Amino acid sequence: MMRTLFLQGPSYDGWDGGAGARYQSKREIRSFWYPTWLAQPAALVEGSKLIDAPPHRLGIDDVLPEVKNRDLVVLHTSTPSFSSDIRTAEAVRAANPSAMIGLVGAKAMVDPNGCLAASPVVDFVAREEFDFTVKEIAEGRDLASVNGISWRNRDGVISHNPDRAILEDMDSLPFVSPVYKRDLVIENYFSGYLRHPYLSFYTGRGCKSRCTFCLWPQTIGGHRYRVRSVGHVMDELRWAKQAFPQVQEFFFDDDTLTDNAPRVEELAREIGKLGIMWSCNAKGNVSRETLKVMRDNGLRLLVVGYESGNQQILHNIKKGMRIETVKKFTKDCQDLGVQIHGTFILGLPGETRETIEETIRFATEINPHTIQVSLAAPYPGTFLYNQAIEQGWLLDENMQLVSQHGVQAAAMNYPHLSHTEIFGSVEDFYRRFYLRAPKIASIVSEMVRSPQMMKRRLREGVEFFRFLRERKEAQAC
Repeated sequence: MMRTLFLQGPSYDGWDGGAGARYQSKREIRSFWYPTWLAQPAALVEGSKLIDAPPHRLGIDDVLPEVKNRDLVVLHTSTPSFSSDIRTAEAVRAANPSAMIGLVGAKAMVDPNGCLAASPVVDFVAREEFDFTVKEIAEGRDLASVNGISWRNRDGVISHNPDRAILEDMDSLPFVSPVYKRDLVIENYFSGYLRHPYLSFYTGRGCKSRCTFCLWPQTIGGHRYRVRSVGHVMDELRWAKQAFPQVQEFFFDDDTLTDNAPRVEELAREIGKLGIMWSCNAKGNVSRETLKVMRDNGLRLLVVGYESGNQQILHNIKKGMRIETVKKFTKDCQDLGVQIHGTFILGLPGETRETIEETIRFATEINPHTIQVSLAAPYPGTFLYNQAIEQGWLLDENMQLVSQHGVQAAAMNYPHLSHTEIFGSVEDFYRRFYLRAPKIASIVSEMVRSPQMMKRRLREGVEFFRFLRERKEAQAC
């Protein structure tokens, strides 16, 4: 077995672009997702090591000593971080000329030629799901025999091997939490809406929804939801509960855990026996009956992609959701005491000044506990990207999705709505949602009840206003 290093490379300070983040950017408040997509193959490769540089505040000089002891370095990359990741790959090659270097992630899936052409130090890119692809390479197999890769031979010629079949037996994947225990400091991972410290992993892959902007289902995960057995998930939860007694909350990072209602109810009832607090991603159409089963068995919070308060925009992005349905769902959650972190996107196809106003009013009306407001990000490989190219909506076809500070940039520009207006509306959205008397009272009440929460909210407040300042600096550039 090759001595293998799995690496999320150094990047911007506060950069949340790990192999698990859906939007790679610097967040409003300090936030880091677990590098689950790297931890999974790391669990398959005996003797491997995982380094997640940004949450651990590691620079390239901190990483290179480990590189020198490795035969294979697998680097996760993304569209926003690609140029930085190539510089990291070149530093790896300089430090260890004999190491094989590979790239994985949605960027590698969508643009294998571009990844290989960017630098001669990149030996291969793994397309599709890359767990067993990387395992076979680490076992020393000839690259010509490994499905699911594009690679460069000794003469510099690029070859594209046949696709790898989609993984069906999800229970064949080992647990990722032992890799977290071995290689990560979990206290370095934060989320503004989850208890700290938290732990997250997947119970399945894929999402049946067809949202035009969503990266993972259109690149690596696919649109068929493939799941681990409930018993397999529970075995990992039991192991993790014992291994991480400090964890306050478990998060299931499946794109939409609630897509399979009978399974999520079965899973919830088993989790209830374990007595832990948990949260997950959900679509805004879960029945009250299923929500009650989840709530009664430890569910605290749902992350819900509302995206917009305008029905036509939801149709435009193929959300498959009606405003009336999500309003009822939200009220059911609030009646049952289930908190919601609502996510919204500004600048989607059909956006106007009027629809932005409609969405802000909608958010304040349904009043989720917390919100995240993002800019429409046309990632290569998505329907939205192809649509933006065809319609001429991109400000610049070569435009970066983040600024030099790592803050999300407004890439979409319409004849009736400029990218600067879209960019500026994010701050307006946040201020109008959070700086309302009822919301301020709710936050203050939460802080008064818990000294720990008071300390946390004060820190997050400082980070939030610093983020707004950095957004202004990014806009000025």
